[in-house]
Amino acid sequence: MKNILLGACLLTSGILQAQDSLNNSTAVAPAVTFSGYLEAYYSYDFNKPPTNDKAGFLYSHNRHNEINLNLGFVKGSYSTERVRANLALAAGTYMNANYAAETGVLKNVFEANAGLKLSAKSNLWLDAGIFSSHIGFESAISKDCWTLSRSLIAENTPYYESGAKLTYISNNNKWLLSALVLNGWQRIRRVEGNTLMSYGTQVQYKPSAKATLNYSTFIGTDKPDSARRMRYYHNLYGVFTMGKLGITAGLDIGMEQKSKGSSEMNTLYAPVMILRYSANDKWAIAARGEYYDDEDGIIIATGTPEGFKTSGISLNVDYMPVPAAVIRIEGRILKSKDEIFTRNTESRDVNSFVTASIAVSF
Repeated sequence: MKNILLGACLLTSGILQAQDSLNNSTAVAPAVTFSGYLEAYYSYDFNKPPTNDKAGFLYSHNRHNEINLNLGFVKGSYSTERVRANLALAAGTYMNANYAAETGVLKNVFEANAGLKLSAKSNLWLDAGIFSSHIGFESAISKDCWTLSRSLIAENTPYYESGAKLTYISNNNKWLLSALVLNGWQRIRRVEGNTLMSYGTQVQYKPSAKATLNYSTFIGTDKPDSARRMRYYHNLYGVFTMGKLGITAGLDIGMEQKSKGSSEMNTLYAPVMILRYSANDKWAIAARGEYYDDEDGIIIATGTPEGFKTSGISLNVDYMPVPAAVIRIEGRILKSKDEIFTRNTESRDVNSFVTASIAVSF
């Protein structure tokens, strides 16, 4: 009888342990998750472009006087301790403008990558595929940015990249180090006739939850071998928060060979600063000042004597009724040294916009 009771106790204990294990396992986040994002907008360009397309160097919220979809995507993610993968398919005017050089179904691939953790003890990952750019503090997801529209820097550096990257994050999460091999400057498929891969690096330091310092680089070309001009790009920025006030300051410097094999360089530089004040969890206001100097047309070619030398200011107000949604309105003015803009048939040196949007993440 004693042995029977002992056996019953052991069996009961085993059942309870199995139930505890099951309960603990159900508390762990699932390996497969799904999410999505959608941003609709209306923008009025006071230069009234006849085609309803804004200036060619603007790729987000770039349609005039119509209600449209800037970006919408659905995303599936798989994550375990040593493996991760992401796939997101998207549509919108952002995709039409930024993926114009891609072919077929690649025009709608917002993200597609797979990663493997190379060390059981260290946070060292190897990822390959299509992923967000390592350059800049802004992304295509407007809801995650302080301003409704993207800065001139963000619009004219890669939003996405294709290749492979090795990333290390320190155990205290203060340091991120990354090295990248890429198919080019915002390219999924390499430029026809180009046999050279491009390369990038990123060093990010977060001394506290209120400060981020970043330095990213790009070395490569977006031209075929017959006209190859090497590009060297540096991206520096800092993001700081002090209570309700936030400050982002950035400086980009780019250099490109004047001609194939030349030791002489064309140079561009672009500073930007954003101030953001969060009154509470629902209301925020942000002001941006920026300047972009690309006299030799490395990225933005105008064909005018001074090239692209443009300053800009913007002011936006955000209302977040719930954490998953934001309603925004922004006024923006761009002023160029040359008359690079057009209103009706007249050349102008000023372009101004009013844009409103509603964005929801789920």
